[in-house]
Order: sequence, then structure tokens, then C-alpha cells
Amino acid sequence: MQRALRLLEAVSEESGGTTAKNLSRRTGIALPTTYHLLRTLVHEGYLEKLDDGAFILGDQVAELHTAARGQGLRSRVRSVMVDLRDALNAAVYLAHYREGEVVVTDIVDSPRTPRVDTWADFRETAHATAIGKCLLSGLSRDERLDHFDRYPPADLTPRTITRIHDLIDGPDHPVVTDSEEYSLGTACMAAPVSGAGVPTTLAISFPARKLTAHASFGTPLRTAADEIARTFAVAGGPHAAE
Repeated sequence: MQRALRLLEAVSEESGGTTAKNLSRRTGIALPTTYHLLRTLVHEGYLEKLDDGAFILGDQVAELHTAARGQGLRSRVRSVMVDLRDALNAAVYLAHYREGEVVVTDIVDSPRTPRVDTWADFRETAHATAIGKCLLSGLSRDERLDHFDRYPPADLTPRTITRIHDLIDGPDHPVVTDSEEYSLGTACMAAPVSGAGVPTTLAISFPARKLTAHASFGTPLRTAADEIARTFAVAGGPHAAE
């Protein structure tokens, strides 16, 4: 494996490709072994052999590079979420609105800060969650109407807001809150993550009794959302992590 990796590295340093004999000289790997490893690397798609006999990097290397970038982005975003969880003692969520659906892509929680019990599908209950309300606020009015045509607001708790007018025209605030609208005893706050290409939100959930401290929660939540927004901007959007 070490020798195969050395060959890959040597090929990557030659922009126009290079021959087996040159690779053998550069790496110190015996020529018969070099030929054997090159054939295997070509077969697996990590190298491509040109008509003139030179070897260049194959498509599989590009796929590994793309995957590595995505994992690196996911790691950086998750680190921000872990720090926020520990700072606020709250479960943390990252969600997008994609192709007409609410999609929760990552959750960071712990035994001390458990995630909300998703007894009802988030895709169908955007009207009752801070996550959903924040994502819908990033849509046009017509797009929100379309969403509620597909998912009519339903009473989930005595505190759930179901009037279409109230849902269509608000809220439009830096931080969106729901208090026991989705689940009794649980509150949630969400902040938009700007510049992500699709409506994106960072959210936290916690016992509703802590909602009186929401002012102290809002600032670190927005700060974390802005940090993730900068990370996405550098990487080219949240899709880079997928």
C-alpha cells in the first residue's frame, strides 16, 4: 500500500503524466513491481494510462478529493455545533429547505442535552417548529403558500399556530422561536445561515422552562450561524459536505 501511494504521489507531481520507468527511478521501486502496481491502480480508476504510455491521475482520485473536501467541511461545521451545544446546554440542529422539503442534515446532542422527540415528521410540521419557520422565512410568499398547500398546518399541541395568514406573513426576525408548539415541554430557537444557496438554519432545542433565558441564547446562536455561513461561503455551499 505504501508503494502504491508513493506512485500516486509521484504521478500527481507530473502535470503532463509520466512513464513507468521514470516512476520506478523516482520512487526506487523495482520496475516489475512498478508495472504491477500501476496496472492495479489503472484497473481501480486511480490512474489512467494514455496512448503514449504515460500515466496520469484517474477519476477516482478526483472523487476522493471531493469526498475529502466534503468531510472536512462537515467536520468544521460540526465543531461549531459541538461548541454551541456545550455553551448553551442545548441540542443543536442544522437544516435546509431543499426541493420543497425541510431536511435536517445534522444533529449534535448528548445524554445531558437530548434531541427533541421527533414524534411528527419535520417535513410536515414546519409551521410548528422554529426550524421550519426559519426556513420558510427564506422563501417567497408564493413558495410558502405552496408549502402549506402541500402540508396544511395541523394542531400538534394547544400552543400550535395554524392560521395561514399568521404563518405566511411572519416571522421575519434574526432569531425565530417556538414555545411548545411542536412538543409540550420543549422550546426551540433557530437562526438563518445566510449565503448557503438554499434556505438554511441553525437551531437549538431545550426545556421550555429555560425560554426566559432566550436573550442570552440568541447572540451565541446567531454568532454560530454566521460562522457556519462563512464556512459554507469558502467551500461553495452546504452541498459540498454531501
